[in-house]
Amino acid sequence: MVHLTPPGSQCSILFGTGVTTAAPGSVQGLHLAVSDIEAAHAELVDRGIEMSEIFHDAGGVFHRGTEEGRVSGPHPERASYSSFAAFSDPDGNGWVLQEITTRLPGR
Repeated sequence: MVHLTPPGSQCSILFGTGVTTAAPGSVQGLHLAVSDIEAAHAELVDRGIEMSEIFHDAGGVFHRGTEEGRVSGPHPERASYSSFAAFSDPDGNGWVLQEITTRLPGR
């Protein structure tokens, strides 16, 4: 088992065998908050991760988990919670980077 806690984070990610009864690749929509979507995207691509392009949602800050409503590029105003990039891990689980520069109260 590998237990990761990103610097400054209050949450952790657990990887390993027997951690869950979910089938490998069955988890979709896992979000990782980043403060700079372009820098995070570039770093992951440089490390060989196949990523979607950076996108934002046509209807606002909500990401549907599908390609429906995706608009190419970061949110035009770079609004917090509004820019995304997606990738899958080696097991096929789906991850989304979400740019958060200013936290909303209670989040």
